[in-house]
Amino acid sequence: MAETVLLRRAVLVWLLPMLWTVALGLWGLSRQDSVWRDEAATWQVAQRSTAEIWNMLGNVDVVHGCYYLLMHTLFESFGSSTTALRLPSVLATGIAAACVAVMGHRLTGVWAGLAGGMAFGLLPAVQFYLQEGRPYALVAAGAGISTLLLVTVLRRRVRTLHWAAYGTTVLLMGLLNWLSLVILLAHLATLLWTRAGREIWTRWTTASAAATVCVLPLILFSRGQSAQVSWIPPLSWHMLIGPAVLLAIGGVGALLDRPRAGRLSAAAVGLPLLAVPQIGLIVLSLVQPLFLDRYILYSMLGLALLIGTAIGSAVQAARPRHPRASRWILPAVVVTAMVALLPQSLAKRSSASRVDDVLAIASDVRRMSTAGSAVLFIPSARRDTKSVSPSAFAGLRDIALVESPEKSGTLKGVEASPDHIRAAMLAQQRILLVTDATQAARPVTAERDKMKTAVLKKYFTPVADEQVRGRRVTVYQRLAAAH
Repeated sequence: MAETVLLRRAVLVWLLPMLWTVALGLWGLSRQDSVWRDEAATWQVAQRSTAEIWNMLGNVDVVHGCYYLLMHTLFESFGSSTTALRLPSVLATGIAAACVAVMGHRLTGVWAGLAGGMAFGLLPAVQFYLQEGRPYALVAAGAGISTLLLVTVLRRRVRTLHWAAYGTTVLLMGLLNWLSLVILLAHLATLLWTRAGREIWTRWTTASAAATVCVLPLILFSRGQSAQVSWIPPLSWHMLIGPAVLLAIGGVGALLDRPRAGRLSAAAVGLPLLAVPQIGLIVLSLVQPLFLDRYILYSMLGLALLIGTAIGSAVQAARPRHPRASRWILPAVVVTAMVALLPQSLAKRSSASRVDDVLAIASDVRRMSTAGSAVLFIPSARRDTKSVSPSAFAGLRDIALVESPEKSGTLKGVEASPDHIRAAMLAQQRILLVTDATQAARPVTAERDKMKTAVLKKYFTPVADEQVRGRRVTVYQRLAAAH
């Protein structure tokens, strides 16, 4: 009977946080039927054939190649929709929460496990990427599984199968985003903290090296596509405020665990998992700007584990004097956190939470277009609206396009030379321009886009204009005096 009770408790410790996190992810999953530009990349690539995807990866976005192939398979099986786009991230985040719960349970106790698992899904950064059609939540799930496997091998002697699973999980993380290999440094810190034995060091080094070697070709090849991240701003002092706050919170949680060198504890696992990816990405950003919180979303696993440890310590401290009241500490904390974070949670589930919405402007394009009209995009990356909603552009001639995104193996297609585009524009009577809304627009820098803007200003006049959710469509009519 006692064994049955313990088994049920162990199952509930991870099952409840997982269901809780999935429920948070399903809440407002469609985000008011909006899809922003990063997700639009996933959407359009996932609908291409496997051959077209391979062709594209040779030119752009190879770092996300495995994720695109996964999403291609899902779209082929279940069709393209915001649910199919985002549900993998929801489920992956649920798995990550379950891993936090199991680690907290094993290292500190039941209440710490439950609290850590429940806390993970409530963290603002996690809530943002919980419903994102990108690979970051899947990487977080891999981080949770690999760290749980490390905890398992540090707690007891295990078979080679565990190390094979560890190496495979790290490999899959690296294939989804090779920056996630920084987790190996976090695990290295844990091994140093716990003074792991020689056998563990040997097996960990073997598994880690094997995974890294397998990911190395991807790393080297993707360096040739580094221009894709050239837009990331250089590291600045204000960008360090967030990591500093997180590390301070994590440090408090670690102190409550009474960390000691040589002992496997929540602090020995959670603090490196939180701190090392943050610090590692900062160091890398000194060489090349790369500091984006989504690249190290998995570090939130460490923060959640430490938060769970703090709450678990509070429950244990209250239990001797107030055994009944101590059971209500976790529910009270969760309800308080939910109420405090409700405005932010609602905001993250709105279409305004992202810089733009690729789908919103499609209905305006359909309504404002007429037979024989042409369409232009500034910048050319805004062609993603056409790629995601091709029916809205039926009958419109994309006069700047020479080769489609699918045939050219790119995300935005290949456009003609400025002179050819200028001649094509001057042959039109009506042009629809799809671009960024005023508040989201950046200065025009490309020569083609400067030319497009200049011709529209000189030879055309705007007759209709709509702006919605970060996108803008303007109808230009040819000036009578310009004939």
